[in-house]
Amino acid sequence: MARQPSGADSFDSLGEPTAQRIAAGIAKLGAALRSHAWRAADARGLTPTQGQVLAFLQSRAPSPVRLNAVAEALQTSAPTASDAVGALVRKGLVERGRDEDDARAVALRLTEIGLSESQRTAEWPDFLLRAVETLPLDEQGALLRALVSMIRELQERGEIPVARLCVTCRYFRPYAHPEADAPHHCALVGAPFGDRHLRLDCPDHDQAQGDAVQATWARFSGRGRPAASP
Repeated sequence: MARQPSGADSFDSLGEPTAQRIAAGIAKLGAALRSHAWRAADARGLTPTQGQVLAFLQSRAPSPVRLNAVAEALQTSAPTASDAVGALVRKGLVERGRDEDDARAVALRLTEIGLSESQRTAEWPDFLLRAVETLPLDEQGALLRALVSMIRELQERGEIPVARLCVTCRYFRPYAHPEADAPHHCALVGAPFGDRHLRLDCPDHDQAQGDAVQATWARFSGRGRPAASP
């Protein structure tokens, strides 16, 4: 006699695969962010691209940033990035100078007014932040871990700019501690931390090299995780 499909089997045969529904959900969040960014930017007299430039420069402040780094971070062309930067310079939000390491290169910095504006620009996704804050801490940690995994995969494929992730840092020690809520270790600060503390853009990030990157990722992603005690 053929086995009757279980409830889960029945649902598996209906509609799109789970991965497709997750991707659709992320796309909906992306659409909401773009719509909100357009409204917020217009209210401040900025375009979304100009707002992104301010946010990126603010994330690297007080260090100067080259134009090509801005274009790479925004995943846009150099002319588009240059146009956005030029508009911000005219508004008095960004200043150009010579790069200390290469006098031929232009370095970009936020002005005092630009820094203040960039901090307000960073508040644009607050509507999404409030939604995330409704999740329990363990679900926030699981969501952040999933985002880290997705970002790293896209990074490996060259789909997005390289991010300063904990999981690619030479100071990151996954599952170095037995505590379930803080199993990882940061060798830079010498302290344990959990999934909910993972960083997507750490200013102290120091890229791991060679086989260490893959070994760390294998352990973090579960393939190298120690077996649970019976």
